[in-house]
Amino acid sequence: MENSRKKSLVSRARRTMRVRNQVRGSAAKPRMCVVKTNKHIEVQLIDDEKGATLAHLSTNSRELDSLKLKKNKSSAKVLGSKIAEKAKKLGLDTVVFDRGPFKYHGILAELADAARAQGLQF
Repeated sequence: MENSRKKSLVSRARRTMRVRNQVRGSAAKPRMCVVKTNKHIEVQLIDDEKGATLAHLSTNSRELDSLKLKKNKSSAKVLGSKIAEKAKKLGLDTVVFDRGPFKYHGILAELADAARAQGLQF
């Protein structure tokens, strides 16, 4: 049992690094990192050159507290549009999408489509 859990953690780390080795963010084109947990979704705009987070949004953020968002496709649409608005306020129109160890479908695809609909390019 212990070996199977360790193997899955190692596989997840390898998938993450395989994606992250090809994706780098800068001040002009930050990395949009998406993390899914069992209950929530988190999105960050990261400048890898400085090692700084430019913007952050989550389903349990105080800004979106009134919407009562959880981990589903409708919440992903809201997060995608809101993070695109934050990027526009920062003067950013292009980002690099970092899916991490997650497949690009379902919730991630909805989030990305909503961000693209707001004018964010990646």
